[in-house]
Amino acid sequence: MAETIANVVALPQRSAFDREPLALSLVGVNLEIAGQKLLQEMTIHLPLTGVSVIMGPNGAGKSLLLRLLAGLIEPASGSIQVHSELKDRIALVFQRPVLLRRAVQANLSHALRVHKVPRNRRRRRLQELLRMGGLTALADQPARRLSGGEQQRLAMVRAMAANPRLLLLDEPTASLDPQSTAMIETLIQGASIETKILLVTHDRDQAQRLADDVVFVHRGRAVEHSKAAQFFNRPASEQAQAYLEGRPLL
Repeated sequence: MAETIANVVALPQRSAFDREPLALSLVGVNLEIAGQKLLQEMTIHLPLTGVSVIMGPNGAGKSLLLRLLAGLIEPASGSIQVHSELKDRIALVFQRPVLLRRAVQANLSHALRVHKVPRNRRRRRLQELLRMGGLTALADQPARRLSGGEQQRLAMVRAMAANPRLLLLDEPTASLDPQSTAMIETLIQGASIETKILLVTHDRDQAQRLADDVVFVHRGRAVEHSKAAQFFNRPASEQAQAYLEGRPLL
């Protein structure tokens, strides 16, 4: 049985490259589904602030890692420790938005109710979220009739409705046009001021624009974790170097 600790006042471990306290720490985490080992001895220590990017080839375990941290699946073994400030304040945005069959503002109002935002604060917070997502003019439109970029912006601000302290993003700009991508990145940068961001992306340019640090995952293992500049300029592992150069990974 995995040991999951979600109420830690101050984690004892610190990241390998700075002295900042940790947002979360995974040690020796294993995940197996239908007899297939998907995560193997996954060990990561993520700083409490900034944007941490997870990169790696398809099937490496990046999305599984986010679902595990969101509590949607449980590891077979290992330890997951989460800083007390993040407890019960974790939000996940999927690559493909899952929206209610309601208007844009109704989706947001529902999120505010679910997160128990006080009734006297909901209207102001709703307007803030609409402005934040550039959705004010679309407030009364059916959410599922929006464009892909508009739907993803709605999913983003809906996740931010209750001011989460840890925001998990699973390739939120995949297949979006450059303008929509830029708007999502602006949302991410704004949210990162007060919220820890964990972003999965295949887009190297996007990672270089947003990342403070990068975790490179391959075959269910965290192969490398370093500051963004070091990762892109001097990757420490052969696997990361091959990935960045577009070469096949062994």
